[in-house]
Amino acid sequence: MVIKVYIASSTGSRAVKKHQQAVVGFLEANRISFQEVDVTMLEEQRLWMYRNIPRDKQPEKGNPLLPQIFNEDRYCGDYEDFFQSKEDNTVFAFLGLSSQPSVKDSES
Repeated sequence: MVIKVYIASSTGSRAVKKHQQAVVGFLEANRISFQEVDVTMLEEQRLWMYRNIPRDKQPEKGNPLLPQIFNEDRYCGDYEDFFQSKEDNTVFAFLGLSSQPSVKDSES
């Protein structure tokens, strides 16, 4: 299973940049394997993302804000959903992962 974080490498929104950095930073810090998908460079991926965000998560006007998070083709949520799962200590369930990756003890 691959966690995919849909981001925009070039955005004028400081909030979007901070949200993207928060998600990516958390995944890296917790050694969760993920793939960044830059929708500013990959039109096909951007369109796929928009088509696969559930209707109830679509804004009334405009496009959904980035980052958007998927586990393979399964929609996990947006930054607000991610943030709430962090607050509730349920990130692994939010991402559809069974458990936290094991960290090998380097001191034997």
